[in-house]
Amino acid sequence: MGRTGNPILNANTFTGVRSHGGSNAMTINGTVLKTAALLLLVICGAVFTWNRGMVTGSIGGWGIAGGIGGFIVAIVTVFKKEWSPVTAPLYAGLEGLFLGGLSALFETQFPGIVFNAVCLTFGTLFSLLFIYQTGWIKVTENFRLGLFAATGGIAVFYMLSFVLRIFGIEMPLIHSAGIFGIGFSLVVVVIAALNLVLDFDFIENGAAAGAPKYMEWYGAFGLMVTLIWLYIEILRLLSKLQRRN
Repeated sequence: MGRTGNPILNANTFTGVRSHGGSNAMTINGTVLKTAALLLLVICGAVFTWNRGMVTGSIGGWGIAGGIGGFIVAIVTVFKKEWSPVTAPLYAGLEGLFLGGLSALFETQFPGIVFNAVCLTFGTLFSLLFIYQTGWIKVTENFRLGLFAATGGIAVFYMLSFVLRIFGIEMPLIHSAGIFGIGFSLVVVVIAALNLVLDFDFIENGAAAGAPKYMEWYGAFGLMVTLIWLYIEILRLLSKLQRRN
């Protein structure tokens, strides 16, 4: 198996997983259906906190709880892949609560931004899926390693920003609406989008390897993690662009 930039679908995802056949094996169609189910749960959770957030203009307690809970469930899922038929839907619902509150916060500040972000996110998803299926993008080992390094670098940068913010220090690249701040967000959006290509490739390889059926849920979970990250980064980029107007 190749390495993917997505920390959820990494090089060791299928390590130690016994090959299965027939109805007990992971399939691409099964993973697609489970991804759709997770997406529906995200939407349901988001609607719940969206309505409250549009009134208060904040993420709210439900949204914060969803973000923290989603992170914890994601960690559990990574270490207990066989639990993913239960933890993946739970993660989707919790992240939906977080995204609904976050989206409402952005929408109250920049009306119309959420619709644009949703359209760009799904437009990117389907465009890259088409490009991947037609073979226009070749997933080579160097491509995987380069994207893995870039994704890891962004993760470290965000962690450093979080620690510094505790001490009242802001990282201008993350929050600034200047040229460099917008450029940084654009780079992150591109890297997040390219991770989708690696996820498609990794799921396809998992199905070809005959991974067990529960790995469909795990594959859908990993893809959802990337998709949520992409949506948040697009929201951040659009908000910076609007602040410059």
